[in-house]
Amino acid sequence: MSTDAIVLLREDHKQIRKLFREFDKAGPGAHTTKSRIVDRIIEALTVHTYIENEVVYPEVRRLVPDLEDDILESYEEHHVADVLVMELSTMKPEDERFTAKVTVLIENVDHHIDEEENEWFPEVRKHVGRKELQDIGARMLESREKAPTSPAAPAALKKALDALTA
Repeated sequence: MSTDAIVLLREDHKQIRKLFREFDKAGPGAHTTKSRIVDRIIEALTVHTYIENEVVYPEVRRLVPDLEDDILESYEEHHVADVLVMELSTMKPEDERFTAKVTVLIENVDHHIDEEENEWFPEVRKHVGRKELQDIGARMLESREKAPTSPAAPAALKKALDALTA
């Protein structure tokens, strides 16, 4: 198994897009199936965004300063996905806006993946050596072990925010 950071990210993207296709194929009324698929999407995106935010983006910012604006945009795209994931984690497939919310999440994440793979992965490859990409990949694999697998529940988040302001 390669530890090249870009290879690992592409593998994650492939798995995430596979889940998106499964959701699309489930069709209307497949509430139990959709619920299981969305749970897997939430887990995959939560782990993936954690790894990118904690390991990949800081390293790319340091090693390829020309990609600063792209990385900042990626952080914001993650924020939007995090909000949608948080909301979806409290919803049921029968909820009126559930499928619409998943659709928006899929569209946003697809756009994000396309930008990474088509715009800044080639730039990273051009400016970052193989050994450094392998080192980043190794840190990504370590980070995956401690990455959260679900968003903080809204009640837990509120409690944490209340504690900070107390």
